[in-house]
Amino acid sequence: MPPDPRASGPLSAAGPVGRGPLEPWPDTVQWQSISSDLIWVELIRLAVVVAVGLALTATGWVLTGHWLFGVALAVVVVLGLWRAVAVVRAVRAWGYAEREDDLLVRHGLLVRRLSIVPYSRMQFVDVSAGPLERAFNLATVQLHTAAAASDARVPGLRPAEASRLRDRLTALGEDRAEGL
Repeated sequence: MPPDPRASGPLSAAGPVGRGPLEPWPDTVQWQSISSDLIWVELIRLAVVVAVGLALTATGWVLTGHWLFGVALAVVVVLGLWRAVAVVRAVRAWGYAEREDDLLVRHGLLVRRLSIVPYSRMQFVDVSAGPLERAFNLATVQLHTAAAASDARVPGLRPAEASRLRDRLTALGEDRAEGL
């Protein structure tokens, strides 16, 4: 079988050299990254959760004096620090690419996920921004399809880019759906 001309780089039995057979990120597309300001949004959310965990375990330690609450306090701190590092890497793993017939959305560190959403399958596109996102001038584009499991989202976009993407996806979805 001849090599795939869409593959980038030399091939081995497992696919392109330097990439394993389960590598889901195609090299043939131009990936768009999301705003690194999403890191701050996620770190603030994490800080709130860690603060509540610390407050609860510290209160339990003060009230009971049991050593297990001290251990739980240390565990909350260690897990909070580990999660902070993971948040930074996870946000940097997000990306999206607009192709002729579909939108690709990638994310994940340990479990890498690539969602391919055909424009013709989109039912509607949402743009949302919670209080923290608005404070950092960010929005999330949510794509909805007939199959709930195939819904995809692109967080950490500037509002202008989120609106542009929503309008483009909506127009492409309407154009492609007319042909069905």
